[in-house]
Amino acid sequence: MSSGPMNGGARPGDPRAASPRVFRAPSGTVALILASIVTLLLLVDAVVRAGWGEMLLLAPWMLLVLWFIYVATFVSHVAVDARGATVQNLLRVVRIPWDRVSDIGIRYQVRFTLDDGRIVNAFGGPVAGRPPRPGLRPDPSPRARIPPALRDLELIREQWLSASETGSGAGRVIRGWDLRAIFALVVIVAWALSAVIISGAKG
Repeated sequence: MSSGPMNGGARPGDPRAASPRVFRAPSGTVALILASIVTLLLLVDAVVRAGWGEMLLLAPWMLLVLWFIYVATFVSHVAVDARGATVQNLLRVVRIPWDRVSDIGIRYQVRFTLDDGRIVNAFGGPVAGRPPRPGLRPDPSPRARIPPALRDLELIREQWLSASETGSGAGRVIRGWDLRAIFALVVIVAWALSAVIISGAKG
């Protein structure tokens, strides 16, 4: 997701005029990086062993696996800015203006309760887990003893409450799809079908 400004006209110098804060599971980032490295190494190996032509025939299948890893582990997230929250669950995207939010909580995952009673659960973002074990040297800062998921939830709630105080974040809930990821899948599938046709013609 783009990390550009999404504050809907916040004035320069306003602390709200910043890029959206994005929350996603760290494990998803690690999984995507490792999968990308493995895919790159396999493609380089294919070039060395069989040449560029064969690599181009193998590449779509590797990229297809990488795409599924991206969607399954990385793409789901929560992004907040001065106007509202964006929740992406796999390929489904929900944009929630702050004035439509009546409560934000966490029950393993972050949950946005809307003013009409509906609930939007976030697959990505802060995830409630076990409380951290006390260290040998206790940290004097009370905030340091708060689990990371609750700290992130606090930041999300602070953005919501700040928007409520200033009266920003009006609008309607917008639901859509991650069109860029879907377009990438269409390209990869078309590439894979072309590779099958070319391989069949060679055979």
